[in-house]
Amino acid sequence: MHDRLRRAVRAAIVSGRLPAGSTLPPSRTLAADLGCSRWVVTEAYAQLAAEGYLESRTGSATRVRPSAGRAATRPAPPVPLPPPPRFDLAPGLPDLRAFPRKHWSEAIHRASLRAAYPDFGHLEPAGHRDLRRTLAEHLVRSRGAALTPNDTTICAGTTDGVTRIARALRTRGVTHVAVEEPGWPGTRKAIADAGLMPVSINVDGHGLQVDLLRAQSRIQAAIVAPAHQFPTGTVLAPARRAELIAWADEVDGIILEEDKDADFRYDRRPVAAMQGMAPSRVALLGSLSKTLSPALRIGWFAVPHRWAAAVRAANPMELPPPVLDQLALAAFLDSGGYDRHLRASRRRYRARRDTLMAQLSRQLPSARMSGAAAGLHLLLHLGTTDAASVVALAAKEGVRVGNLADYRTATDPAESTLVVGYGNLADSSVNEAVGRLARAIERATAVRA
Repeated sequence: MHDRLRRAVRAAIVSGRLPAGSTLPPSRTLAADLGCSRWVVTEAYAQLAAEGYLESRTGSATRVRPSAGRAATRPAPPVPLPPPPRFDLAPGLPDLRAFPRKHWSEAIHRASLRAAYPDFGHLEPAGHRDLRRTLAEHLVRSRGAALTPNDTTICAGTTDGVTRIARALRTRGVTHVAVEEPGWPGTRKAIADAGLMPVSINVDGHGLQVDLLRAQSRIQAAIVAPAHQFPTGTVLAPARRAELIAWADEVDGIILEEDKDADFRYDRRPVAAMQGMAPSRVALLGSLSKTLSPALRIGWFAVPHRWAAAVRAANPMELPPPVLDQLALAAFLDSGGYDRHLRASRRRYRARRDTLMAQLSRQLPSARMSGAAAGLHLLLHLGTTDAASVVALAAKEGVRVGNLADYRTATDPAESTLVVGYGNLADSSVNEAVGRLARAIERATAVRA
């Protein structure tokens, strides 16, 4: 009873029904009103006084503390979240319906039962040794990387890895970092938040334009996605790879290679990581955000040996993801479950991409597509139709789709292009989603005319 009374009085203070300075009834009077013993009231008052909500002095009434009254403002009503779109054509997500719930829960269960008792202590800053071992083996086998478990650090995602390396770059005197244009805004923000200046370098049909990079004398680091650039979908040409590595040698710099969705290539085998060509110049970064789920918050990076100490020193308080999740991923990799998941995902995404492209060609015959050879999205070029208007009109149709202009730092008036993702689109919804998108494009075109 005293616990119920304590909660009720505290709720009245927090909600503002009992403002600061309010006098509470004497314990004898309140006990008589409630039909309980006086001890119930005195015990509740004493606990609330210990928590800082009440103040009580001998010979004086019990009152609500002024500090409690100042904090006791009525909470604002929660802001309702917008409903999710019925058809998700935005880029950046894998098929969340296909997350391997059963296999992942089994891996978590096995990890919790089989983990050695030291695993439940403080985490190793670089990540659990079992995951670093299995992950390094996987990256060497599947991505052609040149690294060891000691080179590998487990982090909370690619952006987290970029942030950690950027802090180390700053301590070494690096001030400017090249980023691809167009590109993911989160990468630019991570660079800027670390105190560095992101410098946009244009991407063409062969990838990053290294000649433009060379023209910027202050740049000593570059972030690229050579296997599949976001959002253009281009692959860094072999000559550009060699040219980029040569640039890093010339300026004694470092290349940060983002490798998030390189596993999903549909016209040929995935292109190997550039890090395997120049491990002394390239840091490799990846995550599970496109292969399993961004909710897992598991990523990794491997830096050249000469940068390892600087990265550790610049990030003394960073911690890896929860150890049980790390052990679950290690088991998933060791069992072959992760490779099987990737193979099944590749087949599913390829079939979905083909269906999407067929529907776009049928319902929007004048629109041109590009960047569809890999990844989980494609570009839909609209000609003179305004992409921003299409995005707004599509939202009214229950369709979420991306605008290429949102991934640029400068507006290109001649460009009107949608970024159409299909990773998180249900197979059964492709036809209707394209139909609704086509209606939005038709309306935007009519308005412009």
